[in-house]
Amino acid sequence: MKKSRAEAVIEAVLFTMGESVEVSRLAEVIGEDIKKTKGLLMGLKKRYEEENRGIMLIELEDSVQLCTKPEMYEYLIQVAKTPRKFTLTDTLMETLSIIAYKQPITKLEIERIRGVSCDHAVNRLVEFGLVSEVGRMDAPGRPLLFGTTEEFLRGFGVKSLEELPELSAVQIEEFKQQAESEVQLQLDI
Repeated sequence: MKKSRAEAVIEAVLFTMGESVEVSRLAEVIGEDIKKTKGLLMGLKKRYEEENRGIMLIELEDSVQLCTKPEMYEYLIQVAKTPRKFTLTDTLMETLSIIAYKQPITKLEIERIRGVSCDHAVNRLVEFGLVSEVGRMDAPGRPLLFGTTEEFLRGFGVKSLEELPELSAVQIEEFKQQAESEVQLQLDI
């Protein structure tokens, strides 16, 4: 397939899907190997940046997605009027952090770390699309395992979980102290 035709096919697929597509799947569709497909994708990405377009190509692990550039959001809001926006409270952020760093993880394991019930927090994170069920643990009762989603990667601007910052021993100790004080507050009530 000619380069211009292959790029057009990639654009059409990514635009129509509206979500990420694996690079290997795109390679299959255009009849090229993964290396050549990645080269075409990087060419598209560079063109979108250089030509000051309203879209951009983002990489999410072994997938890519066409997205609106963040500086265009204010114009989208004028059209959409009520964009989907959610607020991550400290509790949700703490729960999300635990899931991101410890995944796959069960609710019980999250509760052991936080020291409090996490049902509501996990359910909200699933509702926001930042966390999903990724399987079941091979243990009595076969509890659900949770992990982060591509929406999490997109929302936090990272390509993969390896890009998450390392936690220091001081931060871990602070998390423990915060969880202990939360438990004490609930016991006092």
